[in-house]
Amino acid sequence: MKFTLHVWRQKNAADPGRMVEYPVADVRPDMSFLEMLDLVNNRLTEAGDEPIAFDHDCREGICGSCGVMINGLAHGPGHGATTCQVYMRQFADGSHLWIEPWRAAAFPVVKDLVVDRSAFDRIIEAGGYVSVNTGGAPDSNTTAVPRDAAERSMDAAACIGCGACVAACKNASAMLFVGAKLTHLGTLPQGQPERQRRALAMVERMDAEGFGACTNYGECSAACPKEIPLTVIARMNRDYLAASATS
Repeated sequence: MKFTLHVWRQKNAADPGRMVEYPVADVRPDMSFLEMLDLVNNRLTEAGDEPIAFDHDCREGICGSCGVMINGLAHGPGHGATTCQVYMRQFADGSHLWIEPWRAAAFPVVKDLVVDRSAFDRIIEAGGYVSVNTGGAPDSNTTAVPRDAAERSMDAAACIGCGACVAACKNASAMLFVGAKLTHLGTLPQGQPERQRRALAMVERMDAEGFGACTNYGECSAACPKEIPLTVIARMNRDYLAASATS
């Protein structure tokens, strides 16, 4: 297979950046998108050129490290998959592929396709944890958790923090990410003592980081590789309003 890649190249945060065209041939259909970028980088290195910088780690759709815009879509074509789970057979032979980093003020570009997603870390540091003493494992196992609550919590905990929700949203909103973390912890009995404080702290940190507001278009959930539903945003809003009224 042959493709023409249009890749965003940017030396550092101060560089204005530009799209650079790279023709690539001998791409196998069963290559993942990142393996195709590896092929391109090998050839760039052999030619003495600077390879394309991009984030990756596990390449199994688990870590949340990878993530680029492919033809305007966060993580590219398909549904419920990260960039590393996109395969070249999903594109027509000979097609042009436009590859860009996440575009959000809160995710500044570090180099090429790599962005700084530490804003997510600071939101978690603000309250995305349980700090009350819940005892050891035997003690926590004696706390009965309703099945539906456990299922909702586990579904929300599937969020890998990749940032696709922010990249897909026209407002660069992080509400799906924050809502998932609040639902994950706030649904369980162990998360109840800090539920209101957690909602206030995480939402206020999210706003301080420069993320936009939700206008219910739903691009975030559609782009999410773990298919986190919009209902977590509704729960976050309820928790935040209740906490604001009683704080």
